[in-house]
Amino acid sequence: MTLMSPKTKRININKHENGKLPKPVKQLGPHRYLNRELSWLEFNRRILGEALSSRHPLLERIKFLSIFSSNLDEFFMVRVAGLREQIDAGVQERSPDGLTPNEQFAILRPQVISLTERQRICWFDDLLPQLRASDILICNYDELTPAQQDHAHAFFQEQIFPVLTPLAFDPGHPFPHISNLSLNLAVVVHDPRSGERFARLKIPEVLPRLIELPVDQGRRVFVWLEQVVAANLGVLFPGMQVTESYPFRVTRDADVELQEEEASDLLSTIQSTLRRRHFGRVVRLAVESTIPTRILEILVENMEIATDDVYMMPGPLGFHGLMQLAGIDRPNLKDSSFTPQLPASLETADNVFEAVAAKDMLLHHPYDSFMTVVDFLNTAADDPNVLAIKQTLYRVGHYTPQVDALMRAREHGKQVTVLVELKARFDEENNIEWALALEEAGVHVVYGLVGLKTHCKIALVVRKEGKTLRRYVHLSTGNYNATTAALYTDIGLLTSRDDLGADASDLFNFLTGYSDQRAYRRFLVAPIDLRDAMLRLIKREIEFHSADKPGRLIFKMNTLTDPTIIEALYGASQAGVEIDLIVRGVCCLRPGVPGLSQTIRVRSIIGRFLEHSRIFFFGNGGNNEVYLGSADMMSRNLDRRVEVVFPVEDPNLVAHLRDKVLAIYLEDTLNAHLLQSDGTYHRTDGTPCDVQAWFLTHAH
Repeated sequence: MTLMSPKTKRININKHENGKLPKPVKQLGPHRYLNRELSWLEFNRRILGEALSSRHPLLERIKFLSIFSSNLDEFFMVRVAGLREQIDAGVQERSPDGLTPNEQFAILRPQVISLTERQRICWFDDLLPQLRASDILICNYDELTPAQQDHAHAFFQEQIFPVLTPLAFDPGHPFPHISNLSLNLAVVVHDPRSGERFARLKIPEVLPRLIELPVDQGRRVFVWLEQVVAANLGVLFPGMQVTESYPFRVTRDADVELQEEEASDLLSTIQSTLRRRHFGRVVRLAVESTIPTRILEILVENMEIATDDVYMMPGPLGFHGLMQLAGIDRPNLKDSSFTPQLPASLETADNVFEAVAAKDMLLHHPYDSFMTVVDFLNTAADDPNVLAIKQTLYRVGHYTPQVDALMRAREHGKQVTVLVELKARFDEENNIEWALALEEAGVHVVYGLVGLKTHCKIALVVRKEGKTLRRYVHLSTGNYNATTAALYTDIGLLTSRDDLGADASDLFNFLTGYSDQRAYRRFLVAPIDLRDAMLRLIKREIEFHSADKPGRLIFKMNTLTDPTIIEALYGASQAGVEIDLIVRGVCCLRPGVPGLSQTIRVRSIIGRFLEHSRIFFFGNGGNNEVYLGSADMMSRNLDRRVEVVFPVEDPNLVAHLRDKVLAIYLEDTLNAHLLQSDGTYHRTDGTPCDVQAWFLTHAH
């Protein structure tokens, strides 16, 4: 299978002087760019589409519905919060597509309401009946039999009641703080002495959202936690009459600004910043549509929010809790299991170092086992010839065989240095925990760089071989996280090439010391030269483009929002270069516009695994080049993060990535959605092809 350039009308390169790239326009008109926030909602719409798709097993559809809900939470915590902050500050600066913050918010709100309505229909009209037909019952409390209600009451008394804390609101009790993403009950009680009173009750996060009841005639039966609490409120307010209760859920601004330049201790600064996250402004109040106006007014007034921050919907609130159902042991309702492959070269070598010394090794996760990476670190930890290990950690996770290897290496007397990025959003607390554990084990830990996030994925092993030192390097598009490695698609390279090893050493000197390294042999490093290098490579494709050797670009990434890169791609399209972009999430480039981007096609792949690999293919006049890396084409990645994009130079691996990876992605019809010039996405058609299923059966 090869990547042939599609036949299209060629556009004269002389539209740009001497083949130079067009300069980004100063006035970014709406016809050139898609709105970033709307593009994000389109991405989450595609996630919801997988929950609606009958091609997935039932519990996998439930999982997609949960992911949709969690994604929407983060959208409000970060993106909507940012818009609200700009609106409050009176910012009138327009986005690249020409909208003010107020105009963007006005467009987003009805889109969110429409999506949550589709979510409701998906749950109540589709998934819930199918669960029931599969003998999994998700019941409201009033649907339970008397015996089941007795069991729920006993569970409440034993497991729930001890952790509940009702908080009164009256002249003697201030309105309680409502924590981010918390589910609560607004409770109205009648006091015989003073009349109606108001209280807030937080639903415990330490308990499962769905309470399982005894099996009924072979059926699994669950009831919502908040409904069990609401049915037993009388126990919490003795001497009072509970007259009403209404669930509500709060989302706060969680994108707290970190004042690094003023920090003398980055660790303590981030710890205090995390505490402030719990007190960010409220950006969404979700309530059930049955809530009376007088109760809603109490919440709105005391949380100091506008009415357009309120979202009314039928219960339950917060579908993220449905992820619990994915743990049900029903293989017939889940994707079939698979066993990740081990590289064939490891079967004939004594150890991973011998295999990598012989030739570069490409790993495509989750189809290739992440345990090869763990084995690389374990072997390094135990090998007496290994002198030093250096590694970056961005999202560590809870299952950490790679961290265990680093600690053991230190116990064996090796020099171990780890950069733990404490600013990885929403993973800060977990990363702090592992950073402190590594320090306690004697590992030299660096907490990242002031003003930059270290997002690159790299591990360096220095090994004594005879009278020389040899460097072994692992570079990847994904995190050193054993859990997500089974769920995300990523590509890594194990190599012992001297130039990549030397670049790795220079990079770690930059990360851990005072090096001002400005040039690398083969690495493209942000924020140093990655942006300029990508622009040069795109320009080169324009210059090499001819009728005999048509220009060809294929970029696979998570996000494309940077205006300068988009303008460069527009310039390449206008020169006639054929361009395919595989962008999982947000894409602000507008494809298929005559005279602007008519040779650009954009597709998003949404399937069983989260597409996370970044691949950059350049036709290069027939001498194909492929780069892999950690960076998306976003301004933050190019300018405010430490990223590494690295070349794959083994001809066999280049051919594999071209013909057995990218080519298959471009043939997918079952997971692919094609971006239209108006910003909407349409399903593809043609011969059925599922790229992820293909990789599961063709892993090398």
